Amino acid sequence: MSGEGFTLINGVQLPAGAFGTYKAADGKSADVISLAIGAGYRYFDTASFYGTEEYLAEAIGRSGIPRNEFFITSKLWKEEMGYKNVKEAFERSLQRLKTDYLDLYLIHWPLPYPGCTDWRELDAETWRALEELYREGKVRAIGLSNFLPHHIENILEHCEIPPMVDQIEYHPGYSQEAAVKYCQEKEILVQAWSPLGRTRVLQDPLILSMAEKYGVSPAKICLAFAVQRGVQPLPKASSQERMKENLDLCSFEMEQEDIWKLVTMPQTGWSGEHPDRERVRYEDMK
Repeated sequence: MSGEGFTLINGVQLPAGAFGTYKAADGKSADVISLAIGAGYRYFDTASFYGTEEYLAEAIGRSGIPRNEFFITSKLWKEEMGYKNVKEAFERSLQRLKTDYLDLYLIHWPLPYPGCTDWRELDAETWRALEELYREGKVRAIGLSNFLPHHIENILEHCEIPPMVDQIEYHPGYSQEAAVKYCQEKEILVQAWSPLGRTRVLQDPLILSMAEKYGVSPAKICLAFAVQRGVQPLPKASSQERMKENLDLCSFEMEQEDIWKLVTMPQTGWSGEHPDRERVRYEDMK
């Protein structure tokens, strides 16, 4: 990360501060996203599955800020995989977002369902459609979400244009070191969904002690952890105060010893999501 943000292997620059829109329009309005724009966000991460594309378009329209000042990512859902389906899904996303191009387009999950036996062929076919969209100038960058090294290897074996991004769950207590190392060796930018983990992460004694040591919030510890590991966080927030706090990614730097402590935390706050397995649900997972 530079002072300007993160740079992809094809030279496209991403603003440092990004806003995740999952559940950002649960009130069926664009208000939360408008607050984020007011807080200074210009990078928004959405997906066809989130149901927030229309609300993001509405908020951008309200702002009066030109489209080219925003960086918009969207993703195609599990039922939208396959060459023909991708082309149709992409056009639907453009219509909902009221734009004629995307800055980044991702495959949301590598498997349409756990146990899928033909996922390799399906992923390769899906990726071929993304490559065409990229060549046609309809999207500035293409990538993956929730892909692990064995899924990415399959893409690399069949692709002409390698993935530029992989979004994975990443936070203290679930930092997926093998996947991050693999991506960084391949010059694939790792982006962190759920970079703050869950309540159990933010209330973990180690996180709380570091927050006190550096004089920042537990959330800032989680965000700094991602940035110092070369991972771009995609946090969510509902209040403008928290939004502004999350946008400031470089206000302090943790000592390397503290980074290692966070890397080696016991597993904490995992969502229960895994691309190859059924969702694990814990009644006390928050």
